[in-house]
Amino acid sequence: MKIERMTAAHLDGVCAIENACFAHPWSRQSIEEELDNETSLFYVAVEDGQVVGYIGMSFVLDEGYIYNVAVKADCRKNGVGSALIQTLVTHCRKNNFAFLTLEVRESNAPARSLYEKFGFIKVGERKNYYSDPTENAVLMTLYF
Repeated sequence: MKIERMTAAHLDGVCAIENACFAHPWSRQSIEEELDNETSLFYVAVEDGQVVGYIGMSFVLDEGYIYNVAVKADCRKNGVGSALIQTLVTHCRKNNFAFLTLEVRESNAPARSLYEKFGFIKVGERKNYYSDPTENAVLMTLYF
């Protein structure tokens, strides 16, 4: 597996994962627009020429906000998510970020555990943040 910056060549794979993983996926156009956004950064995990996962974030000055982390269902528990998060954390450390933060479904114990492994801590909740099904979001932040 190789982690690389996302390009337009990765859009089909990223969109397929986005559509499979989220009740309200981003449109292809929205993802494509982020490629040209100077305050966004996306990485993909590629295996045998196929996108198997991705991570994206926006940033303002020294603050990072993770948009999404997603891995193809048949590639989970193989270190793809960890590699993507590690890549983003390394980028933030090298660029002297103050923190990196995200929202995660309250019921998504595997994701919450993964973020905790990297030092993210629960800093709050957003009531009824998610729909399909309605659920609270847990705010998790990694301070550098």
